[in-house]
Amino acid sequence: MSETPNGSGYTPSEETIAAIQAGTGASPEAIRDMPEMRIARLLQKLEIPNRPLARIEHERDALLNDNREIPEESYARAQAQLSQMRSAMPSAFQSVAGVPTGNVVFSTDARALSRTAGLMASNTGWAALGPGKVGGRTRALVIDPTNPKRIFAAGVGGGVWRTLDGGLSWMPTDDFMANLAVCSLVMDPANPNILYAGTGEGYANVDAIRGDGIFKTNDGGTTWTSLTATSANEDFFYVNGLAIAGNGQLLLAATTTGIFRSTNGGQSWTQSFHAGMGNIAIDPNDANKAVAGGLNGNLVTRGKAYFSTDGGVTWQQATGANAVSGRIQVCYAAAGSSTVYASVDANPSQIWRSTNGGASYSSRNATWNGQSSNFLGGQGWYDNVLWAGDPTNVNLLLVGGVDLWRSTDGGHTLRPITTWWSDQSAHADHHAIVADPGYNGTTNKRVYFGNDGGVYRTDDVTTVGNNPAEPYTNGWVNLNNGYGVTQFYYGDGHIATNTIMGGAQDNGTLRYTPTQGPNGWNEVWGGDGGDVASDPSDSQVWYGEYVYLQIFRDTSGGASASLGDDYICGRYWNGFRWAWKPLPFTIPDAQNEQAQFIAPFELDPNEPNRLLGGAMSLWRTNDAKRPNRTNPPDGPSWAAIKAPIGTNRRVHSITAIAIAHGNADIVVVGHANGEIYRSTNGTATDPTWQQIDTNGINANRQCLAVTIDPDDHDLIYAAYGGFQADNLWRTTDGGQSWTNIGGALPETPVRDITVHPQRSRWLYLATDVGVFASEDGGDHWSPTNEGPA
Repeated sequence: MSETPNGSGYTPSEETIAAIQAGTGASPEAIRDMPEMRIARLLQKLEIPNRPLARIEHERDALLNDNREIPEESYARAQAQLSQMRSAMPSAFQSVAGVPTGNVVFSTDARALSRTAGLMASNTGWAALGPGKVGGRTRALVIDPTNPKRIFAAGVGGGVWRTLDGGLSWMPTDDFMANLAVCSLVMDPANPNILYAGTGEGYANVDAIRGDGIFKTNDGGTTWTSLTATSANEDFFYVNGLAIAGNGQLLLAATTTGIFRSTNGGQSWTQSFHAGMGNIAIDPNDANKAVAGGLNGNLVTRGKAYFSTDGGVTWQQATGANAVSGRIQVCYAAAGSSTVYASVDANPSQIWRSTNGGASYSSRNATWNGQSSNFLGGQGWYDNVLWAGDPTNVNLLLVGGVDLWRSTDGGHTLRPITTWWSDQSAHADHHAIVADPGYNGTTNKRVYFGNDGGVYRTDDVTTVGNNPAEPYTNGWVNLNNGYGVTQFYYGDGHIATNTIMGGAQDNGTLRYTPTQGPNGWNEVWGGDGGDVASDPSDSQVWYGEYVYLQIFRDTSGGASASLGDDYICGRYWNGFRWAWKPLPFTIPDAQNEQAQFIAPFELDPNEPNRLLGGAMSLWRTNDAKRPNRTNPPDGPSWAAIKAPIGTNRRVHSITAIAIAHGNADIVVVGHANGEIYRSTNGTATDPTWQQIDTNGINANRQCLAVTIDPDDHDLIYAAYGGFQADNLWRTTDGGQSWTNIGGALPETPVRDITVHPQRSRWLYLATDVGVFASEDGGDHWSPTNEGPA
């Protein structure tokens, strides 16, 4: 299938054109010029229009404890427990199971490093592999007004990062900051070494990525301190927006419970509005004036804008334009702060404009080619951003959601300036826009952008994306070199080639090869990546997945992306639409989305043709490498070998799978409700299963991983989600009894557990607060002070 522009003879059907036009706004002419693979992937993404919410629900479920809740102080307590473990470690460098754990870190770099120096070069054994130039979800950017090459970026999955060369390279400021889910960021205008970082991503209608208040640095990000008044405080679990006045003392915070005000640099806070707010801004010319936008899902503020004339002490609802519901993003115009713009998540998207400082608004047309632009792309609750930062032109406006749009008449008419499906344009899902400090609208028109793909730049915001037709790619610069905030769900490597693949949130399935290095990662498959597996007998064969257990196969070693031999779950592209093969060549749970959003699958280490996939049922194919064919249907055939344990996908589906090395009959699976089952005849046509978690564990939270010792198949480890104690268990008798081996660990979800292939007493844990290692089968654990966090 061609990835080159049309000319190959492919012509999309009118039905295909209509579907893509409805979902993206692309013109029929542009769609006809698209390569076939691009059209196929567009239609695939459009099938699940609310993927961000499904992803947030998936991530949240893994954090729930036995009471199906996330305790208020959970992350802070886990971090405090981790600090206690570290303080008890020897002060000199040492390692446990090959993992560096000592408190002192010696760097090969001449610069002095703290003992928690993150991913920077060191002699501890950890090396940053990337991916470079990929990035990840970035909700905030700030730039030093005295040095425009010094930029800070807030990655939802990786904390605060800093560049000193204008984005050519990045480094983490503190990889062990007490909370890495940074979603808002401001810099003291009077002192660029003072920054405030708000944590927690609270834009969804569910309990999303929880933060733990606001953090402050006085040294340009080298060290961060939690502001005591905001830590372990439910009012600051989700700090959606921060604003700071020119004096550096007045701070306003918009959170999911209201607006909070500090006049002493964050030492203390008072609540001035008592309903959730999505964002907030202070008039750059008058600190007594401020505006705020309502939050989707909040019955009081959704669809509403607010303003203050007394420095945020009191708030009034703006009049004029109105919306039934939805998140509202507001900003002041740099050309005159009496002008305020609002981007409104409505159907269709709306732009409001105020000429009296946000006290009242009127609706703009927001049209493109005479029709509604719907510029937020239906995801304004998740990605909603606007900018009016040109000091010479009050009518120059940027707005965006999935794509970015530009208006030169104050929001009456728009035109797109990005094309989310083009690799040469800026990435999809936009969250932050910040102008260069020297921006003047004439000789300097440089602007920076944060989105789900990281950080981008244009050197002329008035002309970027000015291609006469889609895709809109002119003028976009990718600034993600070394910006390590890509959110991986799973990863795997091939021992013979050292090739690594990983499935990432909204950044596809990515491949690393040693010869290409950290900046040489390539995309094997787009969209949301998931689980991956390498064929140990053939380095060219890899397996990955799209959402809901849509398993695909790659036979090029990840060197090229192609749809020709991809899906082995029964899905196929017929040239016009996605279709499914008949049974037994289809996984019905994948077809019906009856699996975890990111579902587990396992390649049998004893037989590379056998693959197990976890959904409501456990599915097996014994011919995973069988060639695909659609007419007549052929390919890997699938059979259910374990029946569902319930009917609720999020509660009862399979979340973990393990197959014993040396005996394929021994299979263990974990479920989202914590139950674990074991089979000793797993290769049979109809295996028998025994529940084995009842004597000792009795969990009511997700089982995130099960691991079978390669030498002793009765020795099984089980890892659980949830912010609570006792998330790691061990059985030495095949599940008849269990021992808690996680009592000394922080009370945090345990994502995975791995056994050293030659030294089975050496264990490695992946948790929400870092990596841990044991040399005695889990009786004692040591945290790492370097590397992954």
